[in-house]
Amino acid sequence: MKVVIAIDSFKGSLSSLDAGMAIKEGILKACEAKVMIKPLADGGEGTVDALLFGMGGSRITLDVTGPLGEKTGCYYGILGDGKTAIIEIAEAAGIKKIPAHKLNPLYTTTYGVGEIIRDAIDRGCRNFIIGIGGSATNDGGIGMLKALGYEFYDAGGNPVKPIGNDLSRIVSLQTNNSLDELSACSFRIACDVNSPLYGPNGAAYVFSPQKGATPEIVEILDAGLKSYSELVKKTTGKDTSSIPGTGAAGGLGYAFITFLNARLESGIDIILDEIGLEEDIKDCDIVITGEGKLDYQTAMGKAPIGVARLAKKYGKRVIAFAGGVAKDAYKCNEEGIDAYFSIQQLPITVEEAMKYDTARYNLVATAEQVFRLVKIS
Repeated sequence: MKVVIAIDSFKGSLSSLDAGMAIKEGILKACEAKVMIKPLADGGEGTVDALLFGMGGSRITLDVTGPLGEKTGCYYGILGDGKTAIIEIAEAAGIKKIPAHKLNPLYTTTYGVGEIIRDAIDRGCRNFIIGIGGSATNDGGIGMLKALGYEFYDAGGNPVKPIGNDLSRIVSLQTNNSLDELSACSFRIACDVNSPLYGPNGAAYVFSPQKGATPEIVEILDAGLKSYSELVKKTTGKDTSSIPGTGAAGGLGYAFITFLNARLESGIDIILDEIGLEEDIKDCDIVITGEGKLDYQTAMGKAPIGVARLAKKYGKRVIAFAGGVAKDAYKCNEEGIDAYFSIQQLPITVEEAMKYDTARYNLVATAEQVFRLVKIS
C-alpha cells in the first residue's frame, strides 16, 4: 500500500512536516506501507519550509526593516535551481511582529518586503513565489516599492513616508530609479483574497480593523488608497484597483500587479504545482490531508480541499485528520474528503490539546487506529 500525506500545519501546535511525520508513525504501527510526506502550505505561514523540503534549496536569514520601521530578523528560501525565491511577506511585515497594543495600520510599512526581494535579486534570483498572508500593513505596497527604487512625493516635492497615513499625500511618483533587474523578474503571488483595493469590500474596510484600525482610521486608509490609485492611473495609465486580490495585504497585491506585472494565483494551487504532488498521487492508494480545524471555511477551498480535489482527479480515497472538527465540516465530504477524524481523545482544555507533545501523540494514535481498519477493509 502506498500512502501520500499532504497535510497543512496545525497552527500553534504542529508544523506540516511534524504532522506528516506523526501520521506516518501511526500508519507504520498499524501496517506495512510506503509512506510519502509532502509538506503543505497555502501561501501563508509554512510556505517557505514546505517548498524547501519538497524541492530542496537553502534558507536565507537576514535583517530587514520591520513593520514599525525597526530592524527585525527574517528568512526566505532559494530553491535548488538558484533562481527561484520563496518569500512570506509576514516575515518582514507580519502582524505577529507587533505587540497588540502597538497595532495601527496608519504607521506600518512593507519596506522590509522590498529589502528581501532586493537581497534575492542580488543572489541571482529572478523568479519569485510570494505568500502575502498575515500582514500588519495598509500602505498600498509603497513601502516595498520604495525599497525597490520607486519614489513617491508630496506637493512640496518631498518623499512621503512609506506608510498608510501618507498615501493621500502622494501627488507624484518616479520609476526611473527602480531596479533594472525587475524587468527580468517574474512574480507568482499566492493570494486567496478577492478584495479590490478600496471601497466597502476593499483592503481598509475588510482587513484593517483586525490590524488595529478604528472606524475613523479605516476611512482615512480607504481614502488614501483611492487617492493613491488615481494618481497611479493618471501617471502610468494602469487602472488595476478593481482587480480581485489587489486589496490583499493592505494593497500589496495592487503594488505587485501594477508595478511588477505579477500574477495573483490560488496559494494552494501554486504549492501543489511546485511540489509535484500530482505525480505522487497518480499511483498511490490513499491520500491523507487535514489541518488544525476542519469546518465550512475548509470546504471553501483551503489547502486540504486542494489536495482532495487533486486526489479525486485520479479516483483516490481521501482521509483527513484535524485537531478539531466543526459541525459544518460535513461540507468537506462534498468537496472530496471521504472521511475525516478529530484526533482528540479524553476531554482536555484547548491549551493542553495544542501542546506539541499532546497533539503529536493524539495524531499518531488516531492514524494508527484508522489504518488498522484500512488494513482489513
